[in-house]
Amino acid sequence: MIDQHTVDRIIAAADIVEVVKEYVTLRRSGANYLGLCPFHNEKTPSFSVSQSKGIFKCFGCGKGGNVVNFIMEHERLNYVEALKFLAKKYNIEVEEKEVTPEELQKRNERESLMVINSYAQRYFTDMLHKHSDGKTIAMAYFRERGLKDHIIEKFQLGYCLDQRDAFTQSALRDGYNLDYLVKTGLTIRRDDGTTFDRFAGRVMFPIHSISGRVIGFGGRTLKTDKKVAKYLNSPESEVYHKSEILYGIFHAKKAITQENKCFLVEGYTDVISLHQAGIENVVASSGTSLTQDQIKLIKRFTPNVTVLYDGDAAGIKASLRGIDMILEEGLNVKVVLMPEGEDPDSFARTHSASEVLEYIKENETDFIKFKTRLLLDDSKNDPIKQAGLITDIVRSISAIPEQVTRAVYIKECSRLLDIGEDVLYSEVGKIRRKRMEQLLQRERNQPVKEHETPKIPSYVKGIICEEQEREIVKYLLTYGNQVLFTHVDEETEEEITITVAQYIIEEILNDDLEFQNLTYKKLFDEYIRLMEIHPEVDNRHFINHMDPEISQLAVDLLTEKYVLSRIWEKNNAEVAEAPNFLEDAIPKAIQVYKSKVLKMAINNLNEELQILKPDQVEETNQILFKLRELYALINNMSKDLDRVVL
Repeated sequence: MIDQHTVDRIIAAADIVEVVKEYVTLRRSGANYLGLCPFHNEKTPSFSVSQSKGIFKCFGCGKGGNVVNFIMEHERLNYVEALKFLAKKYNIEVEEKEVTPEELQKRNERESLMVINSYAQRYFTDMLHKHSDGKTIAMAYFRERGLKDHIIEKFQLGYCLDQRDAFTQSALRDGYNLDYLVKTGLTIRRDDGTTFDRFAGRVMFPIHSISGRVIGFGGRTLKTDKKVAKYLNSPESEVYHKSEILYGIFHAKKAITQENKCFLVEGYTDVISLHQAGIENVVASSGTSLTQDQIKLIKRFTPNVTVLYDGDAAGIKASLRGIDMILEEGLNVKVVLMPEGEDPDSFARTHSASEVLEYIKENETDFIKFKTRLLLDDSKNDPIKQAGLITDIVRSISAIPEQVTRAVYIKECSRLLDIGEDVLYSEVGKIRRKRMEQLLQRERNQPVKEHETPKIPSYVKGIICEEQEREIVKYLLTYGNQVLFTHVDEETEEEITITVAQYIIEEILNDDLEFQNLTYKKLFDEYIRLMEIHPEVDNRHFINHMDPEISQLAVDLLTEKYVLSRIWEKNNAEVAEAPNFLEDAIPKAIQVYKSKVLKMAINNLNEELQILKPDQVEETNQILFKLRELYALINNMSKDLDRVVL
């Protein structure tokens, strides 16, 4: 972990204009610099860099952040890697924070496991090329698969001798610790203390981290005994978590970025054969069920995923849930079914790169359409199966975050399934509402504070007013430290100042209100924590935040032009030049937010009232009581705003 002092030194030293100029031609435009965005194709410059604020922002594609975010995005590095990249450029020694003995031991153990994995890779490669069994048995297998020397070398393929503990004994002779050999999973130790090699008699596929270090292995047996597992992977360890890595990601990340597409396959040889054919933007889930972490890893490089399937229908159906998870992350998913009897490995070995890409282009199908047709063929004329099919398809569509995309698929599925769009919309809505309720419930993990006279009743919860939430967070971030009001304490006669941040936070907490946009909520909550440490909060903390969502939001709010709200437009006010701008704008922004919350709460209660039956007298009275209370509050706020609340 890089200590905060070193992080601050790196960010202070790294001139964003100087760094960006190494990748983008910039010209001065007023106080800022302009250039063509490196993250999307454009002819008119929309990429702006502010030297004084230390941030960049593209008004075309929306990407923005500080100098660390720029290096992360352009070089495809994580936060720590980007910091080290900049530290090297500016000759700053990266100092690690002081760690506890336990942390130091864990770190040393992790590094020891990495060293052993690296040693194992070199050993297995040597056995493949130098040992007689490797050259005659293992190399024959790779040659049979059509693999050439440069590909074998690129993926560092190898062979573990078919002897009980040849690798383990070699590692021990070279001074490696047996406990660490066991922890990597390369060596298995029995209860009686004897040891043997996990991968004995297998050809070896090293698994690389995103930075290129060997973190684990996959081994394929060369025996025909059906009792022996065909493939065997390293067990979970401090350095290898199979749910967090994709096979081939290190070799594919650059091509994925360049092509803006990722091909997802199942096995090691699928990846390797496609690489040999000249198609490098490909990764594999290595036979495991696709996980959220693996999907997010792909999303770092592209939003476009094409899944390449062989003709095994059972295998396809088993993996459908994984593709639903890809949809949930907002990625665009297409499916290609390989020709009958072929898989990506065999097809790539018998076709050129252009032929493979042409086949993919001609046979790519949107996942929802593919899934609908697949399940339709399976359900035939069985009404029960068809009902299950509709539920299954609706679940997939509901996973798509973008409303427009959902609407397109609902229309297409309505045609394919011969069922009304209104039915599909209704079912999708039910599932999405349930998911949202679960999400919001998880977020409400802070106890509600009790107040004697709350302005807004406690039963008004979960109201989403994103536009108003954004405006309040923008005021907080932009003007939080500025004085809003000043008054003299009657008892002490001392002058007391109230800042914008103090006013906003007190108003929100006093009514037990909670932002429903999760990023706004995280920024607001962290602002409160920072104020408890120091009354003045530097907005650069959020610009340079480790959470990319918060960093992106801070950049967006600090660079977007101020848009007059309808309150000011109504009175033709010149807000930006008014000396009492904040004194008027901040309270009204809070009131607009609260009145919008009340208005939506009233609408919700009216909807509940409509579905009650005539004999539900008590429930009706309870809702009417709440409505009277809310109407009274909203009318008072309307008077304060001197307008009718929308």
